[in-house]
Amino acid sequence: MKKFVIILAGLLIMAFGATVYAQTLEFKASGYIDVLSMLTRNVPEHPYETTANVYGPGIVGRLRPQAPGAITTDAAGGAFDRKRAYMASRGRLKFDAIMGKDLMGTIWFEIDSTRWGEVTSGYGGSANDQRNNAGQFGGDAGAVEVKNLNITFKVPAMPVPVTIQAGILPLAYRPHIFCYSDNTGIEVRVKLDPANIRLNWSKAVENQDYSADDVDIYAADMNVKAGPMTIGGFALNMNANTWPIIRAAAQVGPNVNYNANLWWLGLYADGKMGPVNLNFDFIYNRGKVEDARNQAVLAPDVKYRGWATMLQADYPWEKFNFGLIAHYASGADTRKTDPTATPGVNPPGAAATVFSTKNSAYTVIPFTEVGVNDMSMVFFGTGAVGVTRGAGAGYLGGIRGQIGGTWAAKLYGAYKATPWYKITLQGLYIGDTTKHGNTVGTARKAPYGAGDLRNDKTIGWEFDLINEIAIYKNLKFFVAGGLLFAGDAMDYFVNNANPDVSPKNPWAIYTALKYSF
Repeated sequence: MKKFVIILAGLLIMAFGATVYAQTLEFKASGYIDVLSMLTRNVPEHPYETTANVYGPGIVGRLRPQAPGAITTDAAGGAFDRKRAYMASRGRLKFDAIMGKDLMGTIWFEIDSTRWGEVTSGYGGSANDQRNNAGQFGGDAGAVEVKNLNITFKVPAMPVPVTIQAGILPLAYRPHIFCYSDNTGIEVRVKLDPANIRLNWSKAVENQDYSADDVDIYAADMNVKAGPMTIGGFALNMNANTWPIIRAAAQVGPNVNYNANLWWLGLYADGKMGPVNLNFDFIYNRGKVEDARNQAVLAPDVKYRGWATMLQADYPWEKFNFGLIAHYASGADTRKTDPTATPGVNPPGAAATVFSTKNSAYTVIPFTEVGVNDMSMVFFGTGAVGVTRGAGAGYLGGIRGQIGGTWAAKLYGAYKATPWYKITLQGLYIGDTTKHGNTVGTARKAPYGAGDLRNDKTIGWEFDLINEIAIYKNLKFFVAGGLLFAGDAMDYFVNNANPDVSPKNPWAIYTALKYSF
């Protein structure tokens, strides 16, 4: 961090003698408001952000049957094999104060109602926490969130264009597969033709100012234009002296049991090949989590070694668009790591004297919001074709992101029948990449011990239908539905008499009314 701050200070000193001139303030506002309705069965809610959920549901799993036909509730009102119906809303309001072409300040608010009619305490929050609870009866909720708050300016008198952004800002590195997280930090962009360079530093956690127990993120990205393609690569490092990363004050300080040093290296390409639009990603993650308690323990660290790749191709033709998306994300070996992938814990698929040593699942940074190219409505839960919030958040989450432990191939076609109506049909096969166990399901084989996990390959087949209606230019209405034919890799263990309970096929139907401005 010190080197980064020194470099930033140097850039500003070089520009100190630049001429200051009067400029006119331009004030812009943008954002959207949506109203959603949800009707679902066996679609999980958003898992609470945690380091659990590496290869299995862990402590944040939602669909947890107690017995065949039993109702298993959770804090968000879910129930195994039961239908749910609710409504939600979100509003985002972004203010940009623009002073000429070289200086801008941004304030970006977000207001959520996770459930119309919710109670003030929300889901797991305190009585005074009204975040995500704007829809409470009587209104007047203190639910306004600060999403971004930053200053962006061009450094004057530089031989090449240099732009700096500082404050609360997005940390975005290939967000459809890897990382989008709003953080406090600094970003520097340099245009050095033909290359574009971006450098980031984020302060993820600041615990005790006098102690080296904080968390910093360092990242760099460079891309070049090569004909119709843009080719680039990035590196991101999370130096976490507090692990797992938490945000509750009572959990930080002297009670830090682990630390982590994690790296991600990525290559990507975007552009056109003839009439086809292409996007390609390959990401490799490595590093380790160490026991910081200075105890004599066996296997004092867990090594992280995972990877993921994704390819998307779109072929637009007159009023049609045909496309495919395929991804592969490595899964963990249940004989080498427990669901939290922390040192000193016995994996469920290993002997009692064996401790976690290696997490081979693809992982992302904690608290990231990954869109996965709007992969599907039900299993991945990322909406579809521009609907930013679908019927749920999908089955995966935590540090494995939305795809860790899976592979999938998706075909889709869209037809713009009229200027105001568009229809999309998509189908995908979803497979399991976890070894000696399943990514989502917990089914066991005889004799049904903790290490007798079944290893299945098929998560399921999913089919989605999306209708998009333009009521006005800035007002759209979506009606969409999805059905997942669940495979063996989604069976659950209840007890020895019920080692492989199969859920009813998950489905979701939702509507979205969205006004963008």
